[in-house]
Amino acid sequence: MFLAPAAVGFVVFYAWPAARGAYLSLTDYDLLSAPEFSGLDNYRRLLSDDVFWNSLRVTLQYVLINIGVQTVAALLLALLVHRLTRSVAVRGVLLLPYLVSNVVVGLLWYWMADYHLGVVNEVLGWLGVDRVAFFGDPAWAIPTIALVNVWRHLGYTALLILAGLQTIPRQVHEAAAVDGAGEWRAFRSVTLPLLRPVLALVLVVTLVGSWQIFDTVAVTTQGGPVDATRVVQYYIYDHAFTRFDFGYAAAISVVLCLILAGVALAQLRLLRANEHDGAGS
Repeated sequence: MFLAPAAVGFVVFYAWPAARGAYLSLTDYDLLSAPEFSGLDNYRRLLSDDVFWNSLRVTLQYVLINIGVQTVAALLLALLVHRLTRSVAVRGVLLLPYLVSNVVVGLLWYWMADYHLGVVNEVLGWLGVDRVAFFGDPAWAIPTIALVNVWRHLGYTALLILAGLQTIPRQVHEAAAVDGAGEWRAFRSVTLPLLRPVLALVLVVTLVGSWQIFDTVAVTTQGGPVDATRVVQYYIYDHAFTRFDFGYAAAISVVLCLILAGVALAQLRLLRANEHDGAGS
């Protein structure tokens, strides 16, 4: 009885839509008429769709930049806060960007990085650096969007890592210092191994979220310039709600679901490996 509300919500909002989407991926469906079964035609079409493969490459590029920069920067920020302050107010300030919606953050940085009037390019001009079309240059667009989302999520990720740092007993570091370990050696041999479960959790959250990037692209570049930011989620949206090709959009969604399932499985194995290591130590 207690599980019933959650079970009903799961079936109505997750299980049934997933099954319906898998079925629609095998059909030719334009929303205005009944779905017509077409078998694996949509998946065969995917194999020769250059724009789809480009969207995968663009998404992967975004994921690598977002995960790499965010994890390293959050770890450094967490170490800095852990060493210098225990103020709740500071931690609250770190979390503020995360409380702002992605749409607002995207529009804010889109205006700030405008080629002609944006404050970012004004500062570059004062420094004697040429202006940059951050959202309009194919070479800069995806890195810019990735860094915008790094800025939004950095504080939240740093607080997760900070929570892990606070669970490490002080006696462990004191013992390392007694053994003659310096700051870097203690960090590499003591802090990082004990942070592995937390870092694995952070990787799970950020990696799955990164593959689902959509809103920042939708309110800034709309997939441009020249498909340089046409990530998988935006490509799905474009086919479903612009071209009304719901069958093909559903097929792309199924492929993305399989990719995320593979990523989640790999991360689950990583978490289990960390648990075994922790038990063994």
